[in-house]
Amino acid sequence: MGSRVGAGARGAADAWAQVARSGPLRRAQLSFAAMWAGEAAVLVALGVVAFRDGGVAAVGIVTALRMAPAALLAPFASAWADVVRRERVLAWVGYARAVTLACAAGIIASDGPTLAVYGVIVVATVAFTLYRPAHSALLPALCRSPQELASANVVRGLLDSAATLAGPLVAAVLLAASGPAAVFAACAAASLWAGAIVARLRYDAPPRASGPDQGGRALVRGLALLVSEPRLRTITAIGVAQTVTRGALNVLLVVVAIDLLDVGDAGVGWLNAAVGAGGVLGAFVALTAVRGGRLGTGFGFGIALFGAPLIVLGILPDLVAAVVLLGLIGLGNALIDACGFTLLARLTDEAVLARMFAGFEAVLTLGVAAGGLLAPLVVEVLGLRWALVAVGLIAPLAVAAAWPALRGLDRLMTVRDVDIAVLRAIPMLRSLPAATIEQLGGRLEREEYAPGEVVFEQGMEGDRFYAVEAGSAEVLRDGRAVGLLGPGECFGEIALLRDAPRTATVRAAASGSLRVSALPRCSFLTAVTGYPASAAAGERVVTRRLDALGRENEPPVIASSAEVDTA
Repeated sequence: MGSRVGAGARGAADAWAQVARSGPLRRAQLSFAAMWAGEAAVLVALGVVAFRDGGVAAVGIVTALRMAPAALLAPFASAWADVVRRERVLAWVGYARAVTLACAAGIIASDGPTLAVYGVIVVATVAFTLYRPAHSALLPALCRSPQELASANVVRGLLDSAATLAGPLVAAVLLAASGPAAVFAACAAASLWAGAIVARLRYDAPPRASGPDQGGRALVRGLALLVSEPRLRTITAIGVAQTVTRGALNVLLVVVAIDLLDVGDAGVGWLNAAVGAGGVLGAFVALTAVRGGRLGTGFGFGIALFGAPLIVLGILPDLVAAVVLLGLIGLGNALIDACGFTLLARLTDEAVLARMFAGFEAVLTLGVAAGGLLAPLVVEVLGLRWALVAVGLIAPLAVAAAWPALRGLDRLMTVRDVDIAVLRAIPMLRSLPAATIEQLGGRLEREEYAPGEVVFEQGMEGDRFYAVEAGSAEVLRDGRAVGLLGPGECFGEIALLRDAPRTATVRAAASGSLRVSALPRCSFLTAVTGYPASAAAGERVVTRRLDALGRENEPPVIASSAEVDTA
């Protein structure tokens, strides 16, 4: 165990270092931390306000009413995050929440109507629901490899947990010293800063749809993916089980703190902070899961851990036990964030990432609303302790049903990592963002040719790009051998980039069979020409091969592997 924790600590340090080296990643993650800490504090203050207003039923109703509009509106609003630059969406979310939370603070400070507080919190929640989809879609554009994306999601999960710890702690202190108005005011300031810090991120943004009509069509496509794509459907289904549990937990923790454990209003903050503390420790476990390729089963373990401790809490309602058990829930939450969001990003087309994440968040938000409504009913029928047991069973049972599919996701990611390594070995593709290289990896087609067998003939139309995985490819121009390409080298790009016929014949060398990976023309051109760095690298390959022949005004051929692999 000690060696595993040590390895996790070293891995976490590496993940932090990767984020710290990238200015855009660093800013995006700091914005997330501030936004999430504010939301965690808002949740505590709102629960206290609602409980004072009408007891456990009021907490459940307010939880549902603030989440339902967000779930319905967020997917449509988030369509713009795939049309405009995503960091601008994050900035405007921060500004909108700053205004609405400041209004909530002013209403409470002036003894205004509680319904007005609920109204502005609904608006703030709608804005907040746009934040994670846009942020989740932005991260792949800021990363250069699946490993860096996984590290970024681990760091974000750690920040999520730290925010879940810090936000309720700050809320508990402010509630004890002043009241809910002070909590809302502090959260307004955090939201303003979270928006400002990402307002002008500098990075190589991928091509975007040109207008709202394209965005609307892609919105339907993004939502349909969650239903039609089996892997996304599995992740969404067990994610709903977790968020129903989360919604119920938002209500149950208020009642547990005030009625069962008798630790008062501030105790709501302390118990929520225990979830955050467990999540901080859980980030090390999450890093081990994502770097070990266990994204599917890691996600499943996280979902199960979100519910199972509640069963024990219902049987053993003790303050110390509650802190430990809620910490385990936080550990599970860290696994969910790191593994789940990495899986979703790797399985979805970059062009509709924000809309897919928005649809995912909408479904999960409805789950939170349903859980908030369910909790008071279960407490009324079963009593608080048995309600904890019943709610705690939901997530583990869902994971048990989905376990074979989760194991399948682990196997898929292992194969995909091999495909991506093949592409990363090609100079002109190395600069592509993680999301783009991921999509190319999913579209690779493997082919094998016997010794001497032709891959394509000179003069043919170019329809695919090739990378050599094993063996050697012999290049012939006008029947004369002019080069030999080995593993890690590519061919076929000239006809695609210059929209010209094949300038040479390529066949497997006589010495052995040839294994290649092929990309369709459209996929290759979209990736390479859509990003300035990769377009420049592709042009360097063309130029080098022209120079190797000394024929700058004639169609190029491949001279030798040594002249190709330094582009």
